[in-house]
Amino acid sequence: MWSIGGLESHDRLCRRLAVAARVAVLAVDYRLAPEHPWPAGIDDAVAAFRWAAEHAGQLCGAVGVPAVAGDSSGGHLAALVCLRMRDAGGPMPAAQFLAFPNTDLTLSRPSTRDKATGWGLTTDAVAWGVENLVPDPVRRADPGVSPLFAPDPAGLPPAVVVTAEHDPLRDEGDEYADRLRGAGVRVRHRRELGMVHGFLTMELVSPAADAAGGRYFADVADFLSG
Repeated sequence: MWSIGGLESHDRLCRRLAVAARVAVLAVDYRLAPEHPWPAGIDDAVAAFRWAAEHAGQLCGAVGVPAVAGDSSGGHLAALVCLRMRDAGGPMPAAQFLAFPNTDLTLSRPSTRDKATGWGLTTDAVAWGVENLVPDPVRRADPGVSPLFAPDPAGLPPAVVVTAEHDPLRDEGDEYADRLRGAGVRVRHRRELGMVHGFLTMELVSPAADAAGGRYFADVADFLSG
């Protein structure tokens, strides 16, 4: 949530992605709020992507422009990297892989109320993260903050968007996938039934979460091979 987590918290997930999707994964750290509010984190993510694009051949023999991926707040940053690079004239990520991403920091979609409590991540916890990242409420509807408010998603990279049925962020992720598809972007979107926010790191405690994660990794591999 832009204020917690880091390379260690997602190390196993990155390793699973590398093995399952047969890709080289570059895990990127970024400055956290509230010490470093918006746009520090997105600036770091853009800088990291630019470096990776320029040095792709040095990264485990990678070929071509890298894709971007992230879950939750990481999905938010990945989506913003794509928007930033499109508006800057490139280089454009090869694809964007978004798992239960934050796309609306105004927290105005119905699932923020319908799934506010009782499913692990609470809407209050998301609001805490948003307040740390973007203290000014007026700015939260800025397209440079909330990807869902981008006026025209055309020209963005192809996307895999996976959401969870019991997640306060469900509707904003679903709606972002719909907006991308409506703008002519190639999208593979799936709402994982029965899942909660963060299921990609729950494979050791839930066979269902393990299976859902496997489907996500398969989608990533399929997109990159096709």
